[in-house]
Amino acid sequence: MFQLVAAHPALDFVNTLDWRFRPGGSEELLQTYDDLVHFTEQSNLLSPGQAQHLLGAAARRRTTKTLASAKELREAIADTLYSSLSGDTFATSGLETMEQHFQTARLRQKLHWNGSHLEWSWAEAQDEPEFPLWVLAQSASSLLASEFLSKVRACDVPECRWLFLDTSKNHTRRWCDMKICGNRVKARRFKAQRAS
Repeated sequence: MFQLVAAHPALDFVNTLDWRFRPGGSEELLQTYDDLVHFTEQSNLLSPGQAQHLLGAAARRRTTKTLASAKELREAIADTLYSSLSGDTFATSGLETMEQHFQTARLRQKLHWNGSHLEWSWAEAQDEPEFPLWVLAQSASSLLASEFLSKVRACDVPECRWLFLDTSKNHTRRWCDMKICGNRVKARRFKAQRAS
């Protein structure tokens, strides 16, 4: 089970490289194609049936390449968002990588009439091993091209810095999750106060 605390699948996706800024090194949470499928299902971008179908066909498909492509997309999104949060200019190579993935995902969708309006469908793409990558790319492009981008924040704990959407009333959320980093910070403060 992944800890989904970001309030958006694209940000939780970035957070699958845990402890990204820890001096001792990061921890990869997407180690296999199965992990990628499970993450996408848990994020409600795939139904349980879609996930089972992909996992059942995974043994004979292009799963290694799909996992590598997903990590490439994740890191391009991460570089862009962390650069934006720190006020740095971001590399155009990251934008090019994202654009390539976003366009590929869009090309896999088909426009159809559902009886009352037009909508995009993945009907012909759901059997492909790249399907989790494409739905993640579509989710990320929706966030990055929306007004919600201004609400993206990083956890105040320097080693963590997980991303999240700050939807708090006063836009003052500081931690990825109160139960995780919030409690750690408060415990450290409490110990420091008792020691002094």
